[in-house]
Amino acid sequence: MIHIYPRRSAVPVELWRRLFESAERRIGILAYAGLFLPELEPRLVKILKAKAEAGVRVEILLGDPKSEAVAQRGAEEGIGDAMASKVYNVLAFYDPLKNVDGVHARFHDTPLYNSIYLSDDEMLVNTHAYGFPAAHCPTFHMRRLSSGGDLFDTYADSFDRVWSSGKPIWGGLVAG
Repeated sequence: MIHIYPRRSAVPVELWRRLFESAERRIGILAYAGLFLPELEPRLVKILKAKAEAGVRVEILLGDPKSEAVAQRGAEEGIGDAMASKVYNVLAFYDPLKNVDGVHARFHDTPLYNSIYLSDDEMLVNTHAYGFPAAHCPTFHMRRLSSGGDLFDTYADSFDRVWSSGKPIWGGLVAG
């Protein structure tokens, strides 16, 4: 564990940018919408595109806007259908990535206990708390340890489990 931020909004913009710019093998984004990312870092789509073109696997997992899980999260946060609208909104930001080799996107319909933002052996985990927007919940910054410990791997495995159950977003163009 490198740092615990009391709220996701306390994570410095520079850390988000560095997390994605430093990736050499894999970038993973798991959220219901994660709309804050392209709003916070306007160059995010260009960064993801450049990374994919350099051989980095980019995996984007968004909540299926038609799923019960997204509807439930919207109800819990008191924003109703706005959660599904956020997913459609972030898809508009990611649209330039849909035909980029190396960018893979899936919808998931899982209840998320946290959102995960992964870059090789480093990640940010934004915990979720019932009735609170994710921006108001703690975020853990962690790195995989070569000397053991399984905290990082627990969250990386969680990401992979959701990935394996996801459905391609862009007309079946997504594989893997």
